[in-house]
Amino acid sequence: MSDLGLPARRSAIFLLDQIMGEGKLLPELIGAGVLDRLAPEDRARAQRLTVETLRGIERADRILQKHLQKYPPLTVRNALRVGTIELCNGGAAHGVVNAMVSIISKHKHYGHLKGLVNAVLRKVATTGPEQWNALRTPRLPKWLRGPLVEAWGGQTVLGMEAAFFAGAPLDLTAKGDAEAVAKAVGGTLTPTGSVRVPAGTQVSAMPGFTQGDWWVQDPAAALPAKVLDAQPGEDVLDLCAAPGGKTLQMAAAGANVTSVDISSSRMLRVSQNLVRTRLGADVQVADMFTLTGQYDAVLLDAPCSATGTIRRHPDLPFAKDGSEFADLIDMQSRMIDHALTLLKPGGRLVFCTCSLLPDEGEVQVEEALERHPALSIDRTALDRPGIDPAWITEEGGLRLRPDFWAEIGHMDGFYVAAMRKAG
Repeated sequence: MSDLGLPARRSAIFLLDQIMGEGKLLPELIGAGVLDRLAPEDRARAQRLTVETLRGIERADRILQKHLQKYPPLTVRNALRVGTIELCNGGAAHGVVNAMVSIISKHKHYGHLKGLVNAVLRKVATTGPEQWNALRTPRLPKWLRGPLVEAWGGQTVLGMEAAFFAGAPLDLTAKGDAEAVAKAVGGTLTPTGSVRVPAGTQVSAMPGFTQGDWWVQDPAAALPAKVLDAQPGEDVLDLCAAPGGKTLQMAAAGANVTSVDISSSRMLRVSQNLVRTRLGADVQVADMFTLTGQYDAVLLDAPCSATGTIRRHPDLPFAKDGSEFADLIDMQSRMIDHALTLLKPGGRLVFCTCSLLPDEGEVQVEEALERHPALSIDRTALDRPGIDPAWITEEGGLRLRPDFWAEIGHMDGFYVAAMRKAG
């Protein structure tokens, strides 16, 4: 580890500045190479510090506000936040304070505030750790919390926030025997058949990675392909397919899979995973609205607010403000309409989003059924191992929420509906 961990800490502060000041998402920043010049251990530490700070930012701000008369510029504030998170989670006071003072002292605009950073973090080191656990579970920003409370109620949203704050374990989907994979990696099986291992496990070092025995996929994200239930020899279309878990599931079932996404960089990962798992699919980089053809089944994992994935992506509430929701909702309905043109008579469509907003799930399906009299909901498709009947909604879809499975580590939020086109 580099002296004082300065590269990792400086990078974490930069990432927070970009997320909170510029509205950038963490995967975009990492994909753009922001951390590429760091040593591997510093890169991992920078990401961990960023994620931990985003999860605990409300607590950090509550501790800091007692020691600040006014808020300093964002970069200084983020240095204080990272320092507070470290100090309140067992970081050595001397090392943390010295590192943050050193980083700010070298900043061309804010070097004169190094004394403030020193004084505030020394106070936090004394009183912060005991205050930390007494503070409430961090709440979502109001722009998102309001709609969620309206949809699900305050108590449910508190459960979701507990899941977001706790973070997520690592979940795997087995290519073949899930019990054998669980035994090999030292994991446990979830009720729906995913393999769960503790967070922080190095993926590429785990047994079966090189052999392609499994891939990383949240249990909620694994359910749409299980609901679709692709059969050997069927022609199946996976729309908005990246990062590819559903393509792999359907290919492993023996279907002839056409895997389509508009992003060439994201589809490269799909191709790499197909090679690693020794599975086959026709991978295409294309706009789905240009597609023609007829398929036995179509899986549409539509672009959405991704509000169900905050336990893995705590940057979302801070980088977004909800302004893009209306455009996403409009695009989802157009995608459903076009997906139906690609479906053979009697074929089935599974529509899903990793959203907690009913407008991106339940409402979309209700409106699609109204627009298309030849379309019907298929409730029997939801009869799968581990699916609680209480998760099935009034219109016949499946509502998965982060507050579910609280005793075993939660799941992502998802909405899934299976529909069938008249023959």
